[in-house]
Amino acid sequence: MPSAILTAKDVYEAQRETLKFTWVAGRVGEGRLLEPATARFPGMALVGHLNFVHPNRVQVIGDAEIAYLFERLDDDGRKKALDDLFHCASSALVIIAGSATIDPSLGQAADEAGMPLLSSPLPSPRVIHDLQYYLARALAEREILHGVFMEVMGIGVFLTGESGIGKSELALELLSRGHRLIADDACEFFRVGPDLLQGRCPDILCDFLEVRGLGILNIRAMFGETAVRREKTLHLIVRLKDLAAHPETEIDRLQAEQERRTILGIDVIEVVLFVAPGRNLAVLVEAATRGHILRRRGVNPLEDFMRRQQMTMRSP
Repeated sequence: MPSAILTAKDVYEAQRETLKFTWVAGRVGEGRLLEPATARFPGMALVGHLNFVHPNRVQVIGDAEIAYLFERLDDDGRKKALDDLFHCASSALVIIAGSATIDPSLGQAADEAGMPLLSSPLPSPRVIHDLQYYLARALAEREILHGVFMEVMGIGVFLTGESGIGKSELALELLSRGHRLIADDACEFFRVGPDLLQGRCPDILCDFLEVRGLGILNIRAMFGETAVRREKTLHLIVRLKDLAAHPETEIDRLQAEQERRTILGIDVIEVVLFVAPGRNLAVLVEAATRGHILRRRGVNPLEDFMRRQQMTMRSP
C-alpha cells in the first residue's frame, strides 16, 4: 500500500499546536504535496535548513539563514535568493523558525509564488527534529493485514489465520487475562525504521471486537480504558492452523528453526499454533510470547536441552 498523501495544510493542522505554527502567507498553496506521488523512497530528505543546491521539500529558515539573507546579501542577491526559494518546484513549504522578525518581503514573495509560508517561535533544530519524526511516520509505507493485533506481556503480537479459526475468541480470552487489544479484523502496519514495524487500528474500528455469536463488542466500555491502546510495535506473529487438517508428520514438534514472515521488507518471527478441542490457546499464546522474550534475551530452550542431552551421552 502506498504511503499517505500529505499537503502543506495537513502539516500545518497536525503540528500547529506542537510547533506553535502561524500561517504567514501563501495560503493559495495549501494544497502543495509534501511528497510527490512518484517518490522512490518516501519520507527521505523532506525537511532541513535552507538549501539552494538540493532544495528540501520543507525549507526551514532559522536565525542564521535570516542573517545570511538580510545581512550578507545585497539587494540583487537577496531578490534572486528569494525568487529561487519561493519559486522552487522541489519545495512545498517554507518555515521561518526562531526569534527573528519576519521581513515583509518574505510574505510578499510567498504570496506572489503561491508558496505556503509558516512561522514558529521555536528554534530551527527543534522544528526540524519534530517534523522529521512526524513526516517519517505519516509518510511511511504501510500495509493492511487481516487478523487481531494484541499487546501481550508488553509486546505486540499479531494473531492471524484462516477466517473462522477463532482469532476473535482467542483475543477475548486474552483480554479477560489482562492483555490489551489494539486492532481487530484489519490492522494497519507501517514501517518506521530499518527493522521496525508499527501496527495501529484504523479509526473506524478503534475499541471494537467482533465475535461470532456475540456480535460487535465495545472493549473499552466492557473492560475499561487500560484494555485498549492505539498502536504498538510488532514483535511476534502467531498463526492459527486447524490441527485436523495437518497430519502429525507435518508438525515440527521441536521447532528447530523459527519461521519468519516478511512484512514491508522486514522479517518478523512467526509461531504456528494448532487449534484442536481441549487446547487452551490463550495459555499457548502467553507461553509463545514468554518464549519469544527469552529468545530475545539469548535464552534458547532447545539448545539448552540438546546441550544437556549431549553431556548426558558423554558421561560414563
